[in-house]
Amino acid sequence: MRVRRLTRFVLAAFAPSLVAACSDDAAPPDGDEASKDLVWILDNTESIGGVTPMVLGEPTVTDGALCFDGVDDALVFPVNPLEGLAAFTVEVRFRPDATGAAEQRFVHMQETGAPNRALIETRVSTDGTFHLDTYLRSGTSELTLIDPAKTHPTDAWHWAALSYDGGTQRHFVDAAEELSGAVTFAPLGAGQMSVGTRINLVDWYKGCASELRFHDRALPADALGRD
Repeated sequence: MRVRRLTRFVLAAFAPSLVAACSDDAAPPDGDEASKDLVWILDNTESIGGVTPMVLGEPTVTDGALCFDGVDDALVFPVNPLEGLAAFTVEVRFRPDATGAAEQRFVHMQETGAPNRALIETRVSTDGTFHLDTYLRSGTSELTLIDPAKTHPTDAWHWAALSYDGGTQRHFVDAAEELSGAVTFAPLGAGQMSVGTRINLVDWYKGCASELRFHDRALPADALGRD
């Protein structure tokens, strides 16, 4: 595996100081100054959202997006953007490759020293479609949302979103809610985030991703990104 050394860490949590530094183009909704929105543009491997990632393999920049080879390309960030959040939404704009592996965990946030985590995953079929899989785990409480019948074309841009409102997990594709379920999910502690692979370096993603958004609340469908 090709690994480029991490030259520096920017240790930060999802806090007002980090939001102010990294999301100038993401204003809180009118009348809700307490709400925070964090936007990371994935157009380089040096610094994203003010954070320097560890670079695995050789992700490439194509048309303003990071592309991963499905073998050993990924970014690992020394921060967990969901740290301390009782409710949240994570959005990612991505283009999965039709020739990617059947199971790919491509956005993974996890608490250090514990199995507590949140994941956005794809399941790619041989017919050139994919369906979304999202997962939350907190202690012994866990929930997977997946429906193989809810398919979407690969080799095309999509938005996926995972939200939690304090009691219900939901996921969306292109701003359309697909599944929901009840789960108990305590706020995550400090940890890491990986893009392009699971944090333990399995289930690599083949495709591109151009943007990540993190919100400290569960957004409704009409507030989510779509192409």
